Amino acid sequence: MKVLVVDDEKLARDRLRELLGELGDHVVVGEAMNGTEALEKTSMLSPDVLLMDIRMPEMDGLEAAMHLMAMESPPSVIFTTAYDQHALDAFEVNAVDYLLKPIRKDRLAKALSKVGKLTLQQLHDVNQGQEEPVVRSHLSVHLRGNIRLVPVSDILYFLADSKYVTVRTTKEEHLIEDSLVNLEREFGKTFLRIHRNALVATGYIEGIEKDVSGTWRVVLTGLDKKLAVSRRHTVAVRRWARR
Repeated sequence: MKVLVVDDEKLARDRLRELLGELGDHVVVGEAMNGTEALEKTSMLSPDVLLMDIRMPEMDGLEAAMHLMAMESPPSVIFTTAYDQHALDAFEVNAVDYLLKPIRKDRLAKALSKVGKLTLQQLHDVNQGQEEPVVRSHLSVHLRGNIRLVPVSDILYFLADSKYVTVRTTKEEHLIEDSLVNLEREFGKTFLRIHRNALVATGYIEGIEKDVSGTWRVVLTGLDKKLAVSRRHTVAVRRWARR
């Protein structure tokens, strides 16, 4: 099994290399020091499994794992962490495997023997179970067979249509497989629900106006298209605009 070791501490990476060497049957194909580097190394090295720390600078393990799920054939992920047991309850409830530091060889062997594939929903549920859920700084989209990270700060709106959500940035559009419910739960502090199928970035709202049919529409910076506000959300949107 090809393993990518991801941890911001060199001693922790060295310890995992040592344990994997003792176990045999596994090859460490590379190391990474944060989530961003883990994504790059995964694309280059195609590991079967990542042993990945949760708390890391720049991009932590949970966010990196969410981006990995956007790959056509994502690797398995086993989290390594120094969290206490209370903080790990969400991992156990959602059947997401983890190794508690300091990591023991027998526990590592057991985790590798039964490692399975994660789903994005599992990761969302684990994240929401944390005392301080991770808010992703980027979204991952497919572009010509590769994963591209899109800064959330560049996104004007999310628009749902069937099983896909259109992500509109200041320059382009992308499709992602996620739900507005999850997106609103995660980004609700900076995005406003204006319709059952639409979330808009509050930082890009220039104003709201009523068209000839009496429908309120949101005007967004740098965008000719004006998004309709549903009757159900009109009161909340107008209240937001008056703040």
